[in-house]
Amino acid sequence: MLRPPRVAWVMVPAGDATESVIMQLAERFQPGDLIVDGGNSYYKDSIRRGEGLSKRQIGFVDVGTSGGIWGRQEGYCMMVGGTKEHVSRLRPIFDTLAPPEGWAHLGPGGAGHFVKMIHNGIEYGLMQAYAEGFEIMSRSRFDIDMHAVAKVWNHGSVVRSWLLELAERLFETETADLRSIQPYVEDSGEGRWTIHAALEADTPVPVIAAALFARFASRNEVNFSARVTAGLRNQFGGHEIKRPAARKLEKTGEVKPHGEKPE
Repeated sequence: MLRPPRVAWVMVPAGDATESVIMQLAERFQPGDLIVDGGNSYYKDSIRRGEGLSKRQIGFVDVGTSGGIWGRQEGYCMMVGGTKEHVSRLRPIFDTLAPPEGWAHLGPGGAGHFVKMIHNGIEYGLMQAYAEGFEIMSRSRFDIDMHAVAKVWNHGSVVRSWLLELAERLFETETADLRSIQPYVEDSGEGRWTIHAALEADTPVPVIAAALFARFASRNEVNFSARVTAGLRNQFGGHEIKRPAARKLEKTGEVKPHGEKPE
C-alpha cells in the first residue's frame, strides 16, 4: 500500500490501455499524488490527461522513454514533460534509471512525449537509410559479406551508430540473405504522429514520410530492406519478427516438401 503523497509510474501500450489505467488511478488518488506516463503516448493525449488530472489536484508527468530492451543494462534515455515542481520530485527516479546526462526536463506537460515522437520519427529515417544501403549491396554484382560491412563501418566511419552495431549483430545471428525474417515492418504510430505534427507546422519531412511509406510497402512486397528494418526493430526493442510460413518458403524455393532439396 502506497502512502500519500503517492507516485505511480504507468508504462502500458499507448491508447485505450493507458487511458484506462490513468483513469483508474485518478479515481483512487488524492490531491498531491502524482502519475507518470512512461509509455509512447500521443503528446496531445498527454496534454489532455495532464489538464484533467490538474482539476483533481493530481500531478502528471509525461516521460518519453528510449533504450528498448537494452535499457535495463545501459540505462534509459528519458525525455520529460511537466511542471518543475513535479519533475524535481521525481529526480531520484530519473537519476537512477538513466545513464549520466541521459534525461532532461524539456518543457511543460506533453513536451516529453512530443520530443519522443520526433525521436522515433528520426529513428524511422535512420533505419530506412541503413536498410536501403544494405539492399543495394545485396543486389550488386559483388558477393559482399554484410556482417563484415557493418563491422568495419562501426570502427571510425561517419555513419557508425548504435543502430549500426545492432545491424552488425543482426547479420551475425541471422542467415546472410535474411530469409528467416518476413519482410513485414510494423509501425506503432509515432512516425504517423510526427508527420501530422510536421503538417501542422508546415514543415517538410520527406525522409521520415518516405520511411513510413516504405513500412507500408513492406506489407505488400518482398524486399531485403524490409527484412533489415524488421530485424533492427527486434534487436533494439524486442519487437517480434514475423517468420515466413513453411508453405511460403516452399514457393520461394527455400524449402521443398518431403525433404527434397531446393533447386
